[in-house]
Amino acid sequence: MTTAEFRRMALSLPQTVESAHMEHPDFRVGGKIFATLGYPDKNYGMVILPPEEQERFVQTYPKVFAPAKGAWGKRGSTSIRLEAIDKAMLERALEIAWRKRAPKKLL
Repeated sequence: MTTAEFRRMALSLPQTVESAHMEHPDFRVGGKIFATLGYPDKNYGMVILPPEEQERFVQTYPKVFAPAKGAWGKRGSTSIRLEAIDKAMLERALEIAWRKRAPKKLL
């Protein structure tokens, strides 16, 4: 997976816009961030998952997903190793993150 593919897939979700936060590209729906690129470095993306989904992804695919460090990770921020994830898995993670943050009228 490349950063360009991650970006394209994130932007394909309804009413998603790209912005920036702390000098990293981020993806928002309804003004809320659900994914970012480039943290902790260019080899990673991040999605904000419900805690139970984060736990499931991390336990099932520990070489792909890891909780972000500190309080952000405890609240669902989940790092993704781009070189280790496939398209279907990323689509699923992005969709879950998007649904968590999307306004109810979009769901």
